[in-house]
Amino acid sequence: MTRKISPLREFLHRESSSGALLIVAALLGLAIANSPLSDRYFDFLALGFEIHLGIFHLSLTTLTVVNYGFMTIFFFVVGLEIKRELVAGHLSSAKKAAMPFIAAIGGMALPAGIYLAIAGREAPEGWAVPVATDIALAVGLLAMMGPVVSLSLRSFLLALAVIDDIGAILIIAFVYSTGIAYSWLAAGFLSILFILLIKKTGVTSIYIYILCGLTLWYCLYRTGVHPTLAGVILGLLTPAHEKANTGLEDVDDGSVSYVEYLQTKLHPFSTFIVVPIFACANTGVLLTSESLSDASTSLIAWGIFAGLVIGKPLGIVIAAKLSARAQIAELPEGTSITSLTATGSAAGIGFTVAIFIADLAFTDPVLQNIAVVAIIAGSLVSAILSWSLFKVTSKR
Repeated sequence: MTRKISPLREFLHRESSSGALLIVAALLGLAIANSPLSDRYFDFLALGFEIHLGIFHLSLTTLTVVNYGFMTIFFFVVGLEIKRELVAGHLSSAKKAAMPFIAAIGGMALPAGIYLAIAGREAPEGWAVPVATDIALAVGLLAMMGPVVSLSLRSFLLALAVIDDIGAILIIAFVYSTGIAYSWLAAGFLSILFILLIKKTGVTSIYIYILCGLTLWYCLYRTGVHPTLAGVILGLLTPAHEKANTGLEDVDDGSVSYVEYLQTKLHPFSTFIVVPIFACANTGVLLTSESLSDASTSLIAWGIFAGLVIGKPLGIVIAAKLSARAQIAELPEGTSITSLTATGSAAGIGFTVAIFIADLAFTDPVLQNIAVVAIIAGSLVSAILSWSLFKVTSKR
């Protein structure tokens, strides 16, 4: 029996419905870290293993299995969504992409600038933490608002968040990669070329592509580039032409591409399993009077908080308004300054990718904990502001 799908609608639905699970998982991580099970929780995350087989060398802990392994699947799904948006979505033409692209640039640049102005002397390496947007929570918030939020604003936020993801991916690749091993980098490029070659020759076996993907992941791991980028690369390399015998039917255009097929299969696993596990493993912060006092007086925490709460909406609004006034791009239909600011505040919900970048930016566990506390606080305040502003617009 053929199942009918609508890729964009299903993507938005899964992202919005996973938001509540993500919050529960994050609260669970916090609760366990501050319970009598705290030592077992942190010991389990630090549990390590090594594999040595000739030139094959792998050294991981439970936490890095989550952050390097599981999150590769998350970034693969992100790569698939970017590919779908570039081929047939909100980024498929310069006209469609102009406004969310310009707004996203403003929404990334100003938070980074605010962070550097506040904490640049103490810890400049954390400038990218408030840059990211959590698609699941941001889209989920707007979905919860119902008809108060127009479809045009939801589409605008989705496109903006996807561009944010691209920016975060580039930052991870070029800023937080250390000690580049060029021989392994060359091996990674050869892996990509081999994937392109077998695509061109018509190879369709999923097992061969999985093997190639694992090879690319390992090459990036040994290179010093974050290995989760393998997921993004594979997502972007996935062919966008029609796949036969999928058992699915796209109600939007009648055909199901390889990108849409893989999204349908993997997106539920990514949103309902991978991301909650990541949240539970990475939000385990010890909340003592001392740690909260450290966070409340830390310039790093205030830089991240201000970047998310003030920088995100202000950067998006300024960039969007200036580009509209210059007639470079058009604002979403029926958008007021209040609703645009509310959408910008929703983009200030950083969470998943922000925590991911914080783990890369700060090597000191104390600073990582401070950053996570600031991300949670900033994301929560951004969500409340967005909700309140949309409620204001609904009463007009």
